[in-house]
Amino acid sequence: MAPLVLVVTSLEDVTADLVITALNEREVPVARIDPADIGPDLTFGAHIGAGAPVWGGRLLTASREVELEDVAAVYYRRPTPYSARFAHLPAQQREFATAEARHGLGGILHNLRGARYVNHPAAVSRADFKPAQLQRFTELGLTIPATLITNDAEQARKFAAEHDLIIYKPFRGLPASEDGHAGAIWAQRIDPGTFDDSLTVMPHLFQAEIPKNGDARITVVGRQVFASRVEAPDGALDWRRGDWNDLIHTPIGVPAPVEAALHSYLASFGLAFGCFDFALTGDEHLPESWTAIECNPNGQWGWLPDAPAITEAFADILSGKEATAHDHARQR
Repeated sequence: MAPLVLVVTSLEDVTADLVITALNEREVPVARIDPADIGPDLTFGAHIGAGAPVWGGRLLTASREVELEDVAAVYYRRPTPYSARFAHLPAQQREFATAEARHGLGGILHNLRGARYVNHPAAVSRADFKPAQLQRFTELGLTIPATLITNDAEQARKFAAEHDLIIYKPFRGLPASEDGHAGAIWAQRIDPGTFDDSLTVMPHLFQAEIPKNGDARITVVGRQVFASRVEAPDGALDWRRGDWNDLIHTPIGVPAPVEAALHSYLASFGLAFGCFDFALTGDEHLPESWTAIECNPNGQWGWLPDAPAITEAFADILSGKEATAHDHARQR
């Protein structure tokens, strides 16, 4: 029997829809759940003990019944936060119920023995810190921008004095506002003359601006690599800030040493998939022209021209037809 793939994500996730459609076309059994539906629309019972050393039991939704022992792969995308389920409760009750759901149901979903995770949420958490990303890039021999993380204005001024231009970027995106609208702070050039003691309030990430002639987005799924040069018509420092429909995508080859480093990067964090961003500073055929910026371990890719091929790559991994970089690392 084909493996059951459990897709853990929110209801309105068009990227997950693409992968589910591909799995359905392959006649791979799929069940989709959003853990934040816990309640009448999602009930479960899981058991473990003598003679049953791994978690067994079942999940019940309005339309599906899932035996935990049948789950061979988990596509962990972007489920609704548990806190949304309990938003109507007073603060103390809300925090308690959220923590209980995360540790109870989440603890089961994160520990399905023998299941392949794309990606495991714990691995995503480890790889989601930009300091960890930058350090791993350097350990693997990739070039990165000179970087300072600080809440000290004097150190920020000193860093700025050592570089012609510096940029600021946040560690995370802005949370949704009270009206539900999401915002963003893009990478931007910073005037050191504006530095003052307000920097002490929180950490800031400053980098030397890279004299780039283009950007590259590399999506790695298992052993498959999909790379595009990305250009914004207005030449924006951060191509994400404009209309993504106006972006120009050109297929691009990745130098072998860079590609090898990306597979090693994913394996070191236990990831099966990642979206890498690079700045290009010269001849794209030369490894030294590629400056690593970041890796999103749960990035978006549905908007890329390669999305149909990327979809099939996800279906390959989830259906057990292709090993991941992590699998190769364990085999060595």
